Amino acid sequence: MPDEIDLRAPFPPAPSDKAALEEGDQLTPRFDASGLVTAVVTDIADGTVLMLAHMNAEALALTISTGIAHYYSRSRASLWKKGESSGNLQTVHEIRTDCDQDAIWLKVSVAGHDATCHTGRRSCFFRRVVAENGKISLVMDDERPRFDPDEVY
Repeated sequence: MPDEIDLRAPFPPAPSDKAALEEGDQLTPRFDASGLVTAVVTDIADGTVLMLAHMNAEALALTISTGIAHYYSRSRASLWKKGESSGNLQTVHEIRTDCDQDAIWLKVSVAGHDATCHTGRRSCFFRRVVAENGKISLVMDDERPRFDPDEVY
């Protein structure tokens, strides 16, 4: 998958023609007002949703050119190579975009502990929303963390 990409201007502007945007062969991501596009990340082997993140143009271009997932951290306001400090790098096997190109879907395999969440769990989606007896709560899955975040970070 890795290929040379001009990181200064990696993507052309989105076409004004709806058919070209939705059916064409050009990747023209529709970044939001903050310059970001939403990225859904799933495991290539079993389809588990691992995380939801955001990418700016540089993160998306680096992901395409290196084959390793890069994101944009809104809280740190910086580029972020997923797994760089934990060893849980995400190798990208497939990238898709939705019909109007305002969301990206990455299918990845995860190195190291095979954990994506900073809590040490495989997926960031480790709690279920439950409504019982007029109350809404979160219930933890049975899966334990795969690493101790205090030791890793």
